[in-house]
Amino acid sequence: MRAVLIKDGQGPIENLYIGETDKPVPTKGQVLVKIVAFGLNRMDHYQRQGGYPVPPGASSILGVEFSGRVTELGEGVTKWAVGDEVLGLVGGGAYAEFVNCDEGLLLKKPGHLSWVEAASIPENFITAYQALVKYGEVKKGDHVLIHAGASGVGIAAIQIAREYGAATVTATASTTEKLDWLRSIPNGATHTVNYKTEDFAAEVKKTTNGKGVDVVIDFVGQSHWAKNVESLAIDGRMTILATMSGNEVPNVNLGTILYKRLRIQGSTLRSRSLQYQTELIASFRDIMDKVTGANGGGPIRTYIHKVYPWTEIQRAHHEMADNKNSGKIIVEVQ
Repeated sequence: MRAVLIKDGQGPIENLYIGETDKPVPTKGQVLVKIVAFGLNRMDHYQRQGGYPVPPGASSILGVEFSGRVTELGEGVTKWAVGDEVLGLVGGGAYAEFVNCDEGLLLKKPGHLSWVEAASIPENFITAYQALVKYGEVKKGDHVLIHAGASGVGIAAIQIAREYGAATVTATASTTEKLDWLRSIPNGATHTVNYKTEDFAAEVKKTTNGKGVDVVIDFVGQSHWAKNVESLAIDGRMTILATMSGNEVPNVNLGTILYKRLRIQGSTLRSRSLQYQTELIASFRDIMDKVTGANGGGPIRTYIHKVYPWTEIQRAHHEMADNKNSGKIIVEVQ
């Protein structure tokens, strides 16, 4: 089969190319899917550079989310049939014509979603759901702060928080255009902050009448740490999904964490056990039923920034690396 491969195994964007590799064979409990479209994620960028280890047993081919049609069933598969239209999550291998996926990590593609829209959902929405609902325990009346608001996960988290009844959802981003857009979408952010020019801790204190936020979803790490802790209310919960500005915080006041009774949770998805991921996806189905395309009228919508043919995979990666997107970058297999 054809797949997007990396010359020398890792390197710059220019090392990405479409080449031939072995077609996967489904084993017990697995389903072979012919891919129609796949989503780009920042972990793909890090993996291409050699900075993101592939989970044991996963394909070394880039890509963790896709939409497509079931073409072959492994031994013991009972949930799916050949020809079923699905979307799914894998540890790797989605930048290809075919991918193996455990049967429990697939979701039925709703008829109202296009292939492109379906491919935009698995990693972003399930990550947002895990961070916000499972760990953040968001509930009606909570105040929520979401960083990287215009990213795929950020947009999903904003809408899920609103659907769960959050009183306020403050999103951060780096440009006026992104911030205006996040406030304009249905069930979008109630408040926005430009983290480059404004103090988001001070702004959420104003928004919450001095209380602070109950939940923080952070991707940034080091540069946001102190203000995140300052932003949190008593008994606040923070989920850390990435550390884009760095892993190490030079000085930490543990007293603030203690007296505010804060709960700080690291969260990954790709490296979790098959059982964990299967159970998470099963619980996510209630949210999945509420997701539509941008013009679909649902309470939660998926927004596509740009679609590329896979022959332009380098352009797609440049778009992501340049942080130009508001919404998801999708690639179609042709």
